[in-house]
Amino acid sequence: MKKIIFSLLSALMYISSFGQIDFKSGSIELDADLNSINANAKLDFGAFKTQLKIGYNVDDKKIDYMSTTLKMQPAEIYFALEIGKTTSKPIDDVLVIYKKEKGNGWGNIAKQAGIKPGSPEFHAMKEHANGKAKKGKGNGKGNGKGNSKQNEHKDHEKENGNKHK
Repeated sequence: MKKIIFSLLSALMYISSFGQIDFKSGSIELDADLNSINANAKLDFGAFKTQLKIGYNVDDKKIDYMSTTLKMQPAEIYFALEIGKTTSKPIDDVLVIYKKEKGNGWGNIAKQAGIKPGSPEFHAMKEHANGKAKKGKGNGKGNGKGNSKQNEHKDHEKENGNKHK
């Protein structure tokens, strides 16, 4: 009986780890959000692709290239586009860095693109990924504000009738 339970637990751990990717961004929270984005995107890649096209002004061919030729996961495509947007670099420039540094993780790719760890830009990217990860869960009717301490503070003030300046 113990062998059966152990085998089942081992199988479950293997299956659950199969969907997880080690993004190596330097932030446990960001890595978790990227895994969530990845899982949600895989459920409906067509809708995800449409969101990327609209949100980042990128065409189908570029997304297909990133997905098929470069073998990037959906969250990696998203994060590469987000790095480009944050740094005002063309996606092709970010992809040059990606090809060279992909083994060193997304934290290093962001750093090579000009985003310093802990910088306001890095925190903004983390917040955006968090909001995108949360929006992909549930019914999709959230307010898109993420769950930052600042928003919790604003919500608390609204509940108490105080205006946030």
